[in-house]
Amino acid sequence: MRKNDNAAVHNARLTKDFFREKNITLLDHPACSPDLNPIENIWGWMAREVYKNGHQFHTVDALGEAIFTTWSNVPTSLLETLASSRPKRIYEVINKNGGATHY
Repeated sequence: MRKNDNAAVHNARLTKDFFREKNITLLDHPACSPDLNPIENIWGWMAREVYKNGHQFHTVDALGEAIFTTWSNVPTSLLETLASSRPKRIYEVINKNGGATHY
C-alpha cells in the first residue's frame, strides 16, 4: 500500500495539522510513486523467514506464533540498513520522477 495514495485516511486534515504544528516537513510525491516505506522490506524478510525451507502451518495459532516470534527477532542490522538507505531511496525517486526504483 502506498502511504500517499490520496486515500482519505492519508490526507486527513487532522493529520496534516499535526505535522504542521510540529514543524514536520512532508515530502510531496505523486500517488503512484514507489513505496518509500522500508516496512515493506521487513514484511518481505519476515515472509521469507516464516516460510523458510517451505515450512507450512497446520493451524492459525501456529502461524501466528511464528509471525510474532519472527517479528521479535528482526535483526537490528536489517533495521539499520533500511534506515540508512532512506536518503538513497528518496534520491532515486526524485531521479526517476516518481517512477519505479530498484527498492
